[in-house]
Amino acid sequence: MDPIILGDYVTAPTEGAIATTVYGGLEKFELADFLAQWKGLQREALVTLGEDQRIHPSAFIHPTAIIGDDVIIGPDVKVHEFTTVRQGSVLCAGARIGFNCEVTATFVGERAVLGHRIGVNRTVLGARAHLSASVTVAAINMTADMRKPDREVIIRTTTGLYRCGTTQFGAVIGDDTQTGNNISIGPGVAIGRRCQITSGVTLAIRTVHKDCTVTAPHVMEASIRRRRGTFMR
Repeated sequence: MDPIILGDYVTAPTEGAIATTVYGGLEKFELADFLAQWKGLQREALVTLGEDQRIHPSAFIHPTAIIGDDVIIGPDVKVHEFTTVRQGSVLCAGARIGFNCEVTATFVGERAVLGHRIGVNRTVLGARAHLSASVTVAAINMTADMRKPDREVIIRTTTGLYRCGTTQFGAVIGDDTQTGNNISIGPGVAIGRRCQITSGVTLAIRTVHKDCTVTAPHVMEASIRRRRGTFMR
């Protein structure tokens, strides 16, 4: 079974003080190792930044937005009305978070966009990715008591099952990936760079190679194909 290396999907921050923290080395982590260390990495980053740099002064945060005490926000970030960002999330330079979103324990890459009514949980979102309205990334499997998740999240790859080592993980969504609306992703998804996920798709427990389009005219008939005119990078 091949490892899932974050650098094959997402780009580490290069702008602002966030790039000087442990998140500047994001690309070198294997996914399971990153998930196991994430809380500690966030604490280390907060110490490196200090309270004065935790939220960059150029960021715009709407008065109705709620920002957690351990959230890191980079330069030129915008967080719009009635949005909540909490539990160790990181918003890198130029990220845009739209109206009525819920962002929990999520890394949002540089210049990524979350449209309106987005819910993402325990997810790594790549640079310049764009999620349209009403996209949900779920982080736990169905269980008898959803307040106490007890099933490890796994990802089905071309070479076997990848164990994430945690009961709570949503997705890795690659740089420059775009989605339509009304989409459900996770738990346990790794989407490559420059993919397009069309409206109505449901994805869980699987990988999607870079430069693919995922469509689902009916939820149970999802198909994946290589995009025309793309090339291997």
